[in-house]
Order: sequence, then structure tokens, then C-alpha cells
Amino acid sequence: MSLEIKINDRIANVKLLKHEGNIYEIEVDDNVYLLDALMVEQGVYSILHNDVSHNVELIEKNDHRHFSVNTYNRSYDVEIIDAEARYKMNRSADELDDIRKIASPMPGKVVKIPVKVGDEVKAGDTVIIVSAMKMESEYKVQKDRVIKQILVKEGDIVDGNQILVVVE
Repeated sequence: MSLEIKINDRIANVKLLKHEGNIYEIEVDDNVYLLDALMVEQGVYSILHNDVSHNVELIEKNDHRHFSVNTYNRSYDVEIIDAEARYKMNRSADELDDIRKIASPMPGKVVKIPVKVGDEVKAGDTVIIVSAMKMESEYKVQKDRVIKQILVKEGDIVDGNQILVVVE
């Protein structure tokens, strides 16, 4: 499993290589780390790396993607960059306002399509939900629209940048 994680202003590529009990082997960018990690109380973890102990407090913010991470002497703002976050990062505000074709930026599986052709949807309404990398992303319209075409069905496996829904 691989994720992009934004730590303050830096984006790191993090990959879980192995996991057995409390032992984790992870790759961060091109560096491999062997960690012994244990949750010692709700939201507090003890992590051993190279015989050095690190205590880390993880506080979830507004949603499942944003966290405050505190160590003994430092604090970090952390965001898990999933498909929805990557999609928004790669679009300008003007593009987001005028999107008429909705596509998943990465491969995934269509979980739910809560609309049908001809439906009038309001700004902020979800038109499709796609699961990618074990996370579900809801794709919403930015303006009031009408569903013109639905090019996939629930359960379909989709490619990155494949157009899923067209609105007018």
C-alpha cells in the first residue's frame, strides 16, 4: 500500500512494505525504516527506531485525512493525499467551478452512483463515489448542474483520468 502524505509543506511518498504484529517496515521516499510501533493509549503511539524511542500523539482534525502530529519537541500538520485531495490540488479554482466531466484521478472501483441521467443536482451534491487505495472519495459538482451522461456503473473498475459522469 502506498500513500502520499503532506507533512507541513513537504509531500512524502510512504509505502508499507511489511507488517507483522507491532513490526512495520516502511519506505519513505527512497529510505526504508524498520519500526516497532504500539498504541499505548488512545491517539498516543510509542515507536522504536534504531533502539531510540519516540512518543507520538496523533489528533484527528475535521476529517479522516487531516491530523496534528505532536512529538516531544515538534508539531506537524499532516494530510493524507487521497484521490479527492489530489484531484483538488491539480485543479485551479476556475477549473473547479466549470468542471463538466467528472473523472477519478487514479484507478479505483465505483462504489455508488446516487444520481441518474436527467437529475438536477445542486452545488456540493455527490454524483459518484469511487474507492481507491482503500479510501472512498466522493466527487461532487461545484455548481448547480443536470446529469447528462453516466459512463460507468456501480462495481466497475475504472482507470485513472477515465471520465465517469458528464454534467451540463
